Amino acid sequence: MLVTGSDILDVANKHGFAVPAFNISSYSMLRAVVDVCEDKRSPHIIAIHPDELSHIRPAMLASIIRIAHESPVPTAIHLDHGASYEQVLLAIQAGFTSVMIDKSFAPFEENVAETVRVVNAAHAVGLSVEAELGTIGVSDKYGETGTEEILYTDPDDAARFIDATGADSLAIAIGTRHGLYPAAAKPALRLDLLGEIKSRLGIPLVLHGGSNNSDTEIAGAVHGGINKINISSDIKAAYFNKMREVLQDVHLREPNVIEPPCEAALRECAAQKIDLFESAGKAELL
Repeated sequence: MLVTGSDILDVANKHGFAVPAFNISSYSMLRAVVDVCEDKRSPHIIAIHPDELSHIRPAMLASIIRIAHESPVPTAIHLDHGASYEQVLLAIQAGFTSVMIDKSFAPFEENVAETVRVVNAAHAVGLSVEAELGTIGVSDKYGETGTEEILYTDPDDAARFIDATGADSLAIAIGTRHGLYPAAAKPALRLDLLGEIKSRLGIPLVLHGGSNNSDTEIAGAVHGGINKINISSDIKAAYFNKMREVLQDVHLREPNVIEPPCEAALRECAAQKIDLFESAGKAELL
């Protein structure tokens, strides 16, 4: 069933679990994600950021929307890291049911102003909005936005921001990075900061960029109030690492031979995340 981001995240917030938001960039990856979420009875979010959208083309949205409508588990289709009001409007027109406006690198007042514009437009048609405050780090060239420096979300600023914008969920910076971390990096989450922000806001909070954080830390973030976790690098690495193995056989050329093992690797990775986020079986709550 096709739903909005808030339809899912409000339930996750009430019942204390995190919804997986899987970034996909091909039909093969989409089917693998949907299949494992249906098997695990997990509500989920299909996340697509602008680079991915330019690759799959907006016309593929019609297929994604149809699959979501036909699915027996709640599914939202989310624009990840929308860069401007105009980009978000195009996503709404294309059929996304959840949007993110990311002006986290702009000055606070500019972030507020642009988020308010997006909230007004999205709420007018019944859709939900994720915003971002603070900046997470970037570990490799595939990070959506950012620098190496992490600018932690300030709880006072977060409270002012939500009061001013009415955003439905907030992506916060508590020590994660986009992409796969270099071997020397030692990721660590500020769970104390998460607890303070959650106590001040009470709304669904979002974690981006947790690929190399330990399962113990991620579980702690879920128990501390994170209700949506973006998964991109991990499932893509699983998918394409398996593809590199498969393509060792230079005689293979048919997608229906090459892609199924890659999809299986993605499903295994995604299933582990669903269990870690405690979203398995939660479709029955919606």
